[in-house]
Amino acid sequence: MSESIVENKTSQNYGKVYLVGAGPGDPGLITLKGKGLLQCADVVVYDALVSPPILEMINPEAEQIHAGKRRGRHSKKQDEITQILIEKAKTNAIIVRLKGGDPFVFGRGGEEMEDLVKIGIPVEVVPGVTSGIAAPAYAGIPLTHRNYSSSVTFVTGHEAAGKYRPEVNWKAIAVGSETLVIYMGVHNLTHITSELIAAGRSPETPIALIRWGTRPEQEELIGQLDTIVQQVETTGFEAPAIAIIGDVVQLREILPHTLPSVESR
Repeated sequence: MSESIVENKTSQNYGKVYLVGAGPGDPGLITLKGKGLLQCADVVVYDALVSPPILEMINPEAEQIHAGKRRGRHSKKQDEITQILIEKAKTNAIIVRLKGGDPFVFGRGGEEMEDLVKIGIPVEVVPGVTSGIAAPAYAGIPLTHRNYSSSVTFVTGHEAAGKYRPEVNWKAIAVGSETLVIYMGVHNLTHITSELIAAGRSPETPIALIRWGTRPEQEELIGQLDTIVQQVETTGFEAPAIAIIGDVVQLREILPHTLPSVESR
C-alpha cells in the first residue's frame, strides 16, 4: 500500500466495506447475499466487467463509482480505488466494492482487504462465481470428468504478471494438470501456447477460448495449441476471454450449452 493511503488507526467510526463478487455476467449467478447488499448499499464502487443487468440491481439512491481496469485503459489506479473506499467508509454505513467474478480469484480482493484492515476499516468478502468455472460450464465443457481429467489448474495469463507477482512457471503447469484454465491470456496467447508446447504439452491438445462467458453475447473459439493463435488472428477474436486447455474441451460437442438467465437477454 502506498504512503498516499496510509493512515493511523484511530477511534474513527467507519462504515463497513463488502468485497462482493458479481459473478461472470449472468445476473442469475450473483449470490443472494451479494444482491441484497447491492439493494441496500450507500455506495457501490464497481469494476468494468460487471454486467449491466447486475448494475441495475443497485439501490437507485446509492452513489455509484466506476473504477474499472481494462488493459491499457485504467480509469483509476489501485491506490486511488483503496483511497475512495477509505473516504466513503468515513461517512457511509454500507460500501460495496463490486468485482466481476470472485474477489479472491485474480481480482485483487486480497490486496484491497489487506489495505482496509490495516486502516482499521471493517471489511467482509462475499464470494462470487468465477468465470473460470462458469464460462466453460455454459459452453458444455466440464473442467473435470472421470474419463478425461482429475485435476484443474487456474492461472493468470496476463502479460504484465511479472510486474506485480512472480512469473508463471509454464513448464510446471504444462504437465501438472489435465485441465488448464487461463484468465486474461488472449493478449499473451502466442507466448503461452509456445511455452506449453515446449514444456511437453501436445500441440494437438484441444483449447477453447470463451469470450463474455454466461452473457447473451458469449462467443467460443475452438482449436488446438498449435493452431489457436492463427485462428484468433483470422477471426479477430478479442479479450475478455477465458482459455480452457485439455481433453475435456472435446465434450462441448456432446453436452448441451446453458443459456443465460432470461433477465440478462
